[in-house]
Amino acid sequence: MVILSVDYGRVRTGLAVCDKNEVIASPVAVIKEVRQEILAEKIAAAAKEHHAEQIVLGLPRNMDGSEGESARNVRAFRELLLQKTGLEVVLRDERCTTVTAHGYLNDTDTRGKKRKAVVDSVAAVIILEDYLRYRRNSL
Repeated sequence: MVILSVDYGRVRTGLAVCDKNEVIASPVAVIKEVRQEILAEKIAAAAKEHHAEQIVLGLPRNMDGSEGESARNVRAFRELLLQKTGLEVVLRDERCTTVTAHGYLNDTDTRGKKRKAVVDSVAAVIILEDYLRYRRNSL
């Protein structure tokens, strides 16, 4: 199944997608959009373009596992995505994904504007890889 991953952000939102065999997760894009309605429409278009059958949306939890304002915003955005796409939207814990993405970019010496342009899509890849591991081990 093709799955689209979303690393939601107030300004930049990263997208990644996996192949139909759920083996390889690849970055797709970073969308710069602050208006949720338009962002949801752009994500719906990306889902359609990549023939996604499901969306996994990163849920930002606090380090103790609790949920704050960011998690509440993501839960509300999930409802909008459900309306716009008609696809199942699964929430997945995204703790430390951006930190891990920065670590990967350090390893590849990606700096400055290029780093800012890709870090959110790399975080989306990490969310998706985690979800794919879960699916392989649980389903």
